[in-house]
Amino acid sequence: MSDNMQVLGREGSLAPAQHKVLRNTYMMLGLTMIPTVIGALIGMGINFSIIAQHPFMAFGAFMLITIGMQMAITANRNNSMGIVLLFAYTFLLGIIMGPLLQHAANLSNGAQLVGLAAGSTGLIFLTMAAIGASTKKDFSYMGKFLSIGVMVAFIAIIANMFLQLPAFSIAISSIFVLISSGFIMYQVNQIVRGGETNYVMATLTLFISIYNIFTSLLSILMSFGGSND
Repeated sequence: MSDNMQVLGREGSLAPAQHKVLRNTYMMLGLTMIPTVIGALIGMGINFSIIAQHPFMAFGAFMLITIGMQMAITANRNNSMGIVLLFAYTFLLGIIMGPLLQHAANLSNGAQLVGLAAGSTGLIFLTMAAIGASTKKDFSYMGKFLSIGVMVAFIAIIANMFLQLPAFSIAISSIFVLISSGFIMYQVNQIVRGGETNYVMATLTLFISIYNIFTSLLSILMSFGGSND
């Protein structure tokens, strides 16, 4: 296999080790969509009314699941259990997406909004991945800023549980789209520059970014374009 590879617009050579990580990451990322879709279909059939009654408990449970699963995946990133846990995590996130998809299903144009959110998510991913892979600039400095942005966004979510401001919810969703887009560019850039050598961890970061972009875009679209006619 030639060492000269062109990946998503990147010109020049890509070392075999970096190409392998990138190839395995994209392959694994595609496979994670299978348990996600299965989980989402199951989640749409579950009654999540308890979430509306106890939003703080639901958010706390979500954070525990998220942090716990991410820690478990990180601890097993170098063995096959890491892959199993990654698939389990994506399945759970698919289920957790249930209430949002239930809401969309109740709208007369819900299917169109879901399709638009999915298409826009794919376009954002391809664009940001191309930028991360093709530019000669090192985006490693963005890691800390993006992490801080995520923490601020979660604090805003907690604050809005008290405020219940629709405009604030849209702003938070918009922030998640921007931060997650940055994470895609950052992660792909790390791979092609050799900063990330584990495809399980790379897949985890990219999956979470795609998940956040899709759910955030769908929330925004339903806020502005949802129709019950």
